Amino acid sequence: MIIRKLFKFENAHLVRGSTSRRCAFSLHGHSYKAEILLKADDFKEGEIAIDFSQIKDMLGWFIDSFDHSVTIWGNDTNAYIEAIKSHSDRWAITPVNPSAEQFARLFFWFADRALSAERHISVESAIVHETDSAYARAFLEDVQNPRMGALKPDEFRFSDEIRNGWGDRKRFEKLFMGN
Repeated sequence: MIIRKLFKFENAHLVRGSTSRRCAFSLHGHSYKAEILLKADDFKEGEIAIDFSQIKDMLGWFIDSFDHSVTIWGNDTNAYIEAIKSHSDRWAITPVNPSAEQFARLFFWFADRALSAERHISVESAIVHETDSAYARAFLEDVQNPRMGALKPDEFRFSDEIRNGWGDRKRFEKLFMGN
């Protein structure tokens, strides 16, 4: 059985190396939709695979970290990174270029880790809609593919404004690094 949870977020980025000059050199934003598709092979009490509100609680805070923020590729220039940080309260630095493809990989990777204790649930895929007519869909093999970039928890950085919204400022580190 496939269970789907939809999240929405507004985000700005540059996609360095894009064939479109607008995408590569002009800060711009999108109204994203992120779909997390879970595969269940058993039911819990109440004959449900997993409560939708439980999915929201487990994943929503992380996806919300990208809402009304600027996502920055950690390999960008120091001048650009510092300029964004000085002009935006909400920014996230990721180890991969913030394209729809990488957001799909990132959200799959995060959901897989966050849901690891749910033995009867696995992540089937993650879809990120950048526009109404374009999306990227990631599967486990995409997350594990070294040619697509490593997703290393210690290479993520989030502004204080984002981390304050987590309640527990160390929530990301606790989930990924056991701290």
